[in-house]
Amino acid sequence: MQIRDGLRRQAPSATGAMRSPMSAMMLAMFATMASFYVAGRLWQDAQNRVYLIKELDRRTGQGRSAISVDDTLKVVSCRQQGKRLASLEMELAAAKHEGFVGKYTSETNATHSRKKPLVVIGIMTSFGRKNYREAVRKSWLPTGSLLKKLEDEKGIVVRFIVGRSANRGDRFDREIDDENRSTNDFVTMDDHIESDEELPMKTKRYFANAAETFDAEFYAKVNDDIYINVDTLSAMLETHWDKPRVYIGCMKSGEVFSEATHKWYEPDWWKFGDGKSYFRHASGEMFVVSRAVAQFISINRSVLRTYAHDDVSVGSWMIGLAVKHVNEAKLCCSSWPSGAMCSAL
Repeated sequence: MQIRDGLRRQAPSATGAMRSPMSAMMLAMFATMASFYVAGRLWQDAQNRVYLIKELDRRTGQGRSAISVDDTLKVVSCRQQGKRLASLEMELAAAKHEGFVGKYTSETNATHSRKKPLVVIGIMTSFGRKNYREAVRKSWLPTGSLLKKLEDEKGIVVRFIVGRSANRGDRFDREIDDENRSTNDFVTMDDHIESDEELPMKTKRYFANAAETFDAEFYAKVNDDIYINVDTLSAMLETHWDKPRVYIGCMKSGEVFSEATHKWYEPDWWKFGDGKSYFRHASGEMFVVSRAVAQFISINRSVLRTYAHDDVSVGSWMIGLAVKHVNEAKLCCSSWPSGAMCSAL
């Protein structure tokens, strides 16, 4: 009896010994499965974080370069043209030293005038100003075949610059389209909404689009109430061929007005310092920039800041550039100085 009781007491411990390895194996399997699960969740969380970062970059634009591929190619092209221009400037200087004098006329440079205009003149106009445009056409801007002759023989391209109505296709748009079908002297910027407040943006887009459309030596902006002597303008521009980066106009400064009710109110008046005076810039009635400057505006249009007035805006872009400022009194259109090439109509 004692033996049997002893066997009974020993049996549970033997069974426990058999179960112990089995429990350890189950525990190891469970731990392994748990490790795989945790690792899988960590990998999934990492993938989710990568996706969220990419999505945030896509929506905010932080993952993109500030300069697109097209703009980069333009920069490279400008650098190549700059090197070529520097070489040509050296050749021109040597030729001038030997007594050569160039002149931009159809007789002496007919091939060049056909391939590359001397100047593109953009006349800023708007809806409801047909009378001003007619006055320009009757005073100094030829029409029809004579307009084409002006381009071919003198290398002077002239176009009225206008945007689109906020209500696309309305009466204002149709009137401009009808007038252009008759005169063929407009450039209509479909990406610009026409308004007085957007004139600085319109001027920027004009220079950018003109630089991409016409490979000219110079680009001019003029108001539609200004008379131009194109022959005098052409002669003046010839004297600046040796300046690759030039900004020509009736240079002025003036008070910055901080009163919201003032006609010339400047919302960013505080940026101009305690003296509240604008930096030197060309009067907005008419000014000219060279090809390199127009190309700079075209390449950097998305980051160039505009102010309340187009002349101040353009002047601000010139401040930080190695650009030659030329104070040309003959472009002071309002005062009509002796030998002036422009005047108010």
